[in-house]
Formats: sequence, structure tokens, C-alpha cells
Amino acid sequence: MASALDGLDISALLPPSLLLSPRLSAHKYLMVCTLTVAAWDTLVLSPRTWKLMKTSEWPFLKIAYHILRYLMPIEFTITAVAFFDTDFSLARCNKFYLFEPICTVVLMCVASASLAVRLYAVYDRSKLVMGLLGGFLFLQIVAMGVCTAFYKVVPLATGQGCIAGPQFNWVGVYWLAPTLFYAFCLALAVTRSAQVQKVKPTNLWKLFLRDGLNLYGAIFLVNLINVVFWFVITPTGPEDAIKTICTSITAVLTTTMTLRVILNVKGSLVSGGSYGGSFNTSQSGNGPNGTYSQQARNPPTNVPHQLSSRQVQSTTNAQNIGYSNDHPGQVGGKKEQANWANGEEEEEEEVDVKAGYMVDDLSARDHYGEKPQRLDDDGAFLRAKTTGGIGVKVSVDRDIK
Repeated sequence: MASALDGLDISALLPPSLLLSPRLSAHKYLMVCTLTVAAWDTLVLSPRTWKLMKTSEWPFLKIAYHILRYLMPIEFTITAVAFFDTDFSLARCNKFYLFEPICTVVLMCVASASLAVRLYAVYDRSKLVMGLLGGFLFLQIVAMGVCTAFYKVVPLATGQGCIAGPQFNWVGVYWLAPTLFYAFCLALAVTRSAQVQKVKPTNLWKLFLRDGLNLYGAIFLVNLINVVFWFVITPTGPEDAIKTICTSITAVLTTTMTLRVILNVKGSLVSGGSYGGSFNTSQSGNGPNGTYSQQARNPPTNVPHQLSSRQVQSTTNAQNIGYSNDHPGQVGGKKEQANWANGEEEEEEEVDVKAGYMVDDLSARDHYGEKPQRLDDDGAFLRAKTTGGIGVKVSVDRDIK
């Protein structure tokens, strides 16, 4: 019995949907991973998406967020049906194969435009930065649009899936263009963070997370790996779809990281939002993280005329007062202060009252829905704290500009 089975080719008994090459099997496994990431991300971001939806403003970043948020799972759900349906014939695939490349162009271009708008805000609305990013984005749109016309159906047996592949090797420019754009975005983000770090030193890990460098880096890295597959890996034949094995997961991860870049914005999303390390920003409104009102981070320190009838009254030098940055409308730089109690130094967030920082009114809320501490009866709010046991009284006119 054993000798009779040794000469039997079991593959002849299997349907084409199970007769997959190792590379095609890997392609299907990676598609499963892609769908898992898309489904998980859709569920995880649902509460924050609803919170963003309820804000009154509709700037570009909010519109782009919702386009990416819903188009991505819709695209890859439909693509997966064609990929795993065992009855999906080659004739049907000839009519369908351009669906994924076209939808991916929309995803990638909207994601790139979102990063361009965000970096434009990070660089204090620099026209030079927007011009450079706009030029790269235009080249990306043209390159991806042209390359879409040179896709073809990968000749697979019925039941093995419907996959779009390149007619020529240079069609990889479809992915090279966005990869170069994301490399430039990463370079801009790192450069800006380095500039801020020189002026306002902070913990590198906090800087890394605050500026979203991990997100920009992840976007660039996944696109770079995809480009390597396009230009370095050699197919074994026309039915080998190894070049496109990473395209789906690349589009999904690029989308999810871009969504988090948008959600990472503190305050209003108008004009790209504000930047945590900016030297002069002025934003107010409703953002993905709640109601926000903010003025310059580092304004001139000698602006006494900005105070109106009420003056700061204190039992000690106002320079030794530290103010927390826990609430909207309270934004200040870092300052090291001597601890009056034990002589130690601690780093506190401060609001320089002499510089005319604005405080919110009675309707002010922080990102967790709590009211700031009220200090006077005029409706002006400001949370103040001292580093020792000396009492401090601060009166601030709510008309401070």
C-alpha cells in the first residue's frame, strides 16, 4: 500500500484555488494581514472619529481624515473579495483589475496632501515649504496617474485570485514617487524638531512622540520596503505577482499612520493646526482633542501695555510663579525654578503674565472636560501653582490680548 501511494501525485486531485505557488501563498497571507490591520484600525479609531465628527469646523484635514477613514476599508474589502473568491473568473478580472490601483492613487494622494498641509503648519505657514511640498505632490499625482494605465491582469487560474501587475518594470515609479515624497516629509519633520530642540530643549522621547516622528518614519519605511520589492525582486514568470506583494499593506499602513498624524494635532485643524514646538502660533477653535484656544508659545517678554486696568498682584516676584499647561488657552514655555522649600530645581510649565497670555472664559474646558480653577469673579480662569508654601494671589483681566 505504501509503495502504491509513493508514486501518486496528490496535487492532481486538488482544485486550482489550493494549488498555489509559495510566492502566491505568501501574497494571500499578507492580504489577510492587511485586512486584519484595516479592520482593527477601523474599530480602534471609531471613538476618536466620532469626536472629530462632532466638531463644528470642516477644514481640509478633517475632510481628508474622513475620506481616508472610510475609503480604505471599503477598497480593500472589495479587493479581498476578488482575491479570495474561487469563482472569480479571468474574464471578470479583466474588467475589475484596475479598481485597486485607481483607489490606491486616491488614498495615497489624499494622505500626501494631508501631510503637506500639516507640515505647512509646522513650519509656521512657510510658502517655501508649501511650494516644495506642492511640487512633490504634483509629481506624485502625475506619476501615479500615468503608471495606472500600464497595469495588467496577472494570468492566474480561476480560483487563484484577481491581481493587477505591472506591464513593465518602470511602472514601479507608481510607488517610487510617493516614497520620495514621504522621505522629504520625514526630513522636514526631523529638521523642524531639531530646530526646536536647540531653542527649547526637552526630553527626546517626548519630542519624538509630540512631533509624530515615529509616524512619519513608519510611513517612509513601509513605502521603502515596497519599492525594494518592485525594483529588486525578480519574478519567476508572468504568473508571479511578487512585485505587488506589499502594495496592499503599504497603502493600509500609510493611511492609518496619516490618520494618526491628523489626530495628533492639538487644537483646531484649520490651516493644518498648531505645532507644539512653534515659536509663534495662534490658533483657536475645535479640534480632534477638544476645544482649544492658544496664542504664541514664545512671545516677546516685555509687553507691559498688554495688561489693562487690573495688574498682577503678588506677595513675591511674578517671575517665580509657575503655571500649568494642562488646559486650553494656557500655553507657555519651559522654565526651571528654584524650589523654595528645599532648594531643588524643578521644571514647570509657565504662563508669562507680563507677556499677555490669553486665558479662557467660563466655557473653557481642558481636553478631559474639566474646568480650570477660577481665580477671580470676572470669569477669568487660570490654574496657578507655586513651588513652595508661599501664598500667591494673581488677578488677571479677562480682556488681556
